[in-house]
Amino acid sequence: MTTRILPAVGDPDAARSIGSLLGRLPDAEPLAAVGDSTSLVDTLAGLAADSLDELPEVVLVHERIGPLPALELIRDVALRFPAVGVVLVTADTGPGLYSAAMDSGARGLVALPLTYEELAQRVQAAAGWAAGVRRHLGHGPEAGFGGPGGTVVTVSGAKGGVGTTVTAIQLALASAASGRSVALVDLDLQGGDVASYLDVQFRRSIVDLAAIQDIGARVLADAVFNHETGVALLLAPAEGERAEDVGDRLVRQTLAALRQRYETVVVDCGTHLDTANAAAIETADTTLLLTTPDVVTVRATKRMVRLWDRLQIRKAEETVTVVNRHTRAGEIQPALVSKITATRVARSAIPANFRELQGAVDAGRMQDLEAKSSVKQAMWALAGELGLVKDAASAARPDARHSGLFGGGRRHGRAK
Repeated sequence: MTTRILPAVGDPDAARSIGSLLGRLPDAEPLAAVGDSTSLVDTLAGLAADSLDELPEVVLVHERIGPLPALELIRDVALRFPAVGVVLVTADTGPGLYSAAMDSGARGLVALPLTYEELAQRVQAAAGWAAGVRRHLGHGPEAGFGGPGGTVVTVSGAKGGVGTTVTAIQLALASAASGRSVALVDLDLQGGDVASYLDVQFRRSIVDLAAIQDIGARVLADAVFNHETGVALLLAPAEGERAEDVGDRLVRQTLAALRQRYETVVVDCGTHLDTANAAAIETADTTLLLTTPDVVTVRATKRMVRLWDRLQIRKAEETVTVVNRHTRAGEIQPALVSKITATRVARSAIPANFRELQGAVDAGRMQDLEAKSSVKQAMWALAGELGLVKDAASAARPDARHSGLFGGGRRHGRAK
């Protein structure tokens, strides 16, 4: 999601410095700076008159703004435009000013001279707060897209190490990049790594929803983490033993709520079958099963498919197998995998090129994987094949066809 940022800076040199840093922030849209308090209030009032959605998510107020003093201006903006997060830019970050700024309605302080890291952190926090307010007011992309219900896609692994989490993340990123509202759920409850791969530290998880009978928009908003990429994350618990608190009822309720709020819901189910991810697989529109082209993993894929069928979770013909680490010279090709497992195999096989992934994996920032990566291009082409993107231009590979051939799965599961 793009964060619109309006700087209110009277000093031209400071305005240029702030504008330069804002231009480097990911998914930021810096607006033209206003030079005084009157212009800021008039600008916000004009935007609000059109629609609440036209307001910037973040306003930066420089300490030397005038004619109205900075703290009075912040108080005025916070009262008149509560869906805007205000950040004070100041050389004084002592506890006295910090307390006064918070009392005035600021969502944070950023110190002068500016640093990229601190500015990014404060802007992201203020934008997240603004998004939360707009959700509660029934505005913004997270308020729901007004459709009949989003698409739920589960991603499971035939065995450990086949690339389940990386694939789930890239599918979510591809869908978000095309302009869809996207949620990514980590249902690998005992060993989920979505947070680690996306450089996230967040205390809430799906377990926090366990004691709640009615999972509404406000409850859901408190549980998800709005990532810098625009993807909303519902994470696995940090303590693996708490996985037993997540049952099939909670998963069904949560996915139903997410389906009403987001156009795409990607669920990382890991490699172990339990009641939680079984419920997700059963109710999903599309179920992916990741495998690699080797005898041991293909046998594991066949066992998993048969297990799902015996438990009446998902039939083989309703399962889409994705071949990861594919090589053209290998003896096991996608057509053979389809024949052995009796599943449909995605056209978009993912090439064997871990070297492309290693930097992003080691840094824990899969969102920084280069667009020219053949692995990323294949995964984003897979997103197009599954119908998870809005248009063909959104895929990393220009010739990717977004035909949605595998999007015809069940929306409400199978009666047992």
